[in-house]
Amino acid sequence: MRRSSTFARQVLLVRVGRRDGDLHATDVAPPERRYADRQRRRYGLDRLSRPTLGVGRAEIEAVMPISPAMPPMAHADEASARSIPLLPGERTLARRMKFGLVNACTIASLMLGMLAIFLAMQGEVRIAALCLIACVGFDGLDGALARRLGVASPFGAQMDSLADMCSFGLAAPVVVYASLAGSVSTAAAAVACALVAACAAIRLARFNVSPKDGRFFCGVPTTMAAAVLAVTVAIGLPVPGAVLVAGVALLAFAMVSSFPYAKLARLVKLPPWLWLAPVVGALVDIRLTFALIVVGYLVSGPVLWLRQRRTA
Repeated sequence: MRRSSTFARQVLLVRVGRRDGDLHATDVAPPERRYADRQRRRYGLDRLSRPTLGVGRAEIEAVMPISPAMPPMAHADEASARSIPLLPGERTLARRMKFGLVNACTIASLMLGMLAIFLAMQGEVRIAALCLIACVGFDGLDGALARRLGVASPFGAQMDSLADMCSFGLAAPVVVYASLAGSVSTAAAAVACALVAACAAIRLARFNVSPKDGRFFCGVPTTMAAAVLAVTVAIGLPVPGAVLVAGVALLAFAMVSSFPYAKLARLVKLPPWLWLAPVVGALVDIRLTFALIVVGYLVSGPVLWLRQRRTA
């Protein structure tokens, strides 16, 4: 305020001095004069230096704001930032309720991920794995509802990404780490689970800024990786601990790979007879069938990549 009033007083003195011959431009201190010149040019007050105009203090304050530290554009930017709606389009009560329902599914996935962490810390690893499977269900539900109800928004996309990082990038490796306790060295389990967290963060950030492909994923999605880890813990896959650690690390690197992996919508469109073998295998030995399906899906990425390279 003191600096602004000083500027206004100097402008008036310069104006009066030029008209009456009492004061010259050299009477003003150089730093303050430079500041005054910048402010006049910035707010269009160059006309104040014309001797034919009689401009008073009220007119100066009407043109220039009191505080030079907060120009009018800053107020405009702040107002526009506050006016950006979370839900684009018509903001009726029905659409707001739909929007709230979709985000409630996202919050449910986040809360289940937190619950999985707490259960894993208490040693309830299988129940924690079931919570992760429920997270996968809610994660797919919120996106489907948003598209079906017509309330998809950038806010919802960012909320979904943050919830995925908590549920699939943090809760999933914590549950896996708790399940590996006692079967492998602590350092090996910690490194493998840390790779899952780091690769999940890279994968989600890359997905947010990359163009979307309607046919394939670029790398294994975090949701599918977390589902594989959760089911592995839930069914108690009978493999050595070292193999499990290697599998966890391989799955982490698969998330940040550039291999194309088919989306679930394309897998559902496969011929019905192809689904007969997994169903029969699950009835015979669900663990072996699950392991074969996971290995087959991971191998499909490099196979599709080689096929695209040959046809290119």
